[in-house]
Amino acid sequence: MKQQSENANKSFEDIKHKDKEGREYWYARELQAVLDYKEWRKFETVIEKAKKSCENSEISAIDHFVGSDKMVEIGSGARRIKKDYKLTRYACYLIAQNGDSRKKVIALAQTYFAIQTRKQEIQEKEYSLLTEDEKRLYQRNLTKKGNYSLNHTAKKAGVKNFNQFHNSGYKGLYNGETADDIAKRKGLRYREEILDNMGSEELIANLFRISQTEQKLKREEIQTEKEANQTHYEVGTKIRNTIKELGGTMPEDLPTPKKSLKQLEKETKKNRKIS
Repeated sequence: MKQQSENANKSFEDIKHKDKEGREYWYARELQAVLDYKEWRKFETVIEKAKKSCENSEISAIDHFVGSDKMVEIGSGARRIKKDYKLTRYACYLIAQNGDSRKKVIALAQTYFAIQTRKQEIQEKEYSLLTEDEKRLYQRNLTKKGNYSLNHTAKKAGVKNFNQFHNSGYKGLYNGETADDIAKRKGLRYREEILDNMGSEELIANLFRISQTEQKLKREEIQTEKEANQTHYEVGTKIRNTIKELGGTMPEDLPTPKKSLKQLEKETKKNRKIS
């Protein structure tokens, strides 16, 4: 049962998407497959029940069940509309609550989305109370996990030169700058980690680059190193353009913290020993 739970959680994570603002969502058609519903007609009935549950809680269903219809070819040049939804985590939770309780995967989904929703509530509340250095540490841990996962996906896509791969992403996000260029601009010592010398805002931009690159590599089933590098560059460029369109500060113009995270961690350990 434990193994089945882990597999289900992995499936829910695998079909998770993020928009330009970093908000998570799931496509109903993809969720349908994971929840083992063979027919869209039956699954749509569950969606309608979930929407009603949402409205009964005096929460706007439109905000959680966003129409995302697509035009698909059905042969001989003919096309038709394929109905779909972009679902928030809360919408997925309601769908699981209204699903066929005889399915084991439904029970797993109920638990998964209930726990993840609660985690998000706690994280958002706690994150707002963190100091800037604490936010940096939190975001840095996420980038470490993100890069580990990205490297795994990139390897499957054919990447062998990981320095070149990561520099492709940096070049897109930092207007042509490589990791070495960023380190020199920040005045860092040789081999000092640039991500340890970023503020929380800069780390968030890089985390978005990392997560979106991994999703794109998977979604488009990239199979060559050249394509993977180009994908990373394009994602970095698009994120940079989005920051510009929103009137944000370009990553290279964000201030470098006075102390690196390594230095802060050493000071924290030293203070603990003294106390």
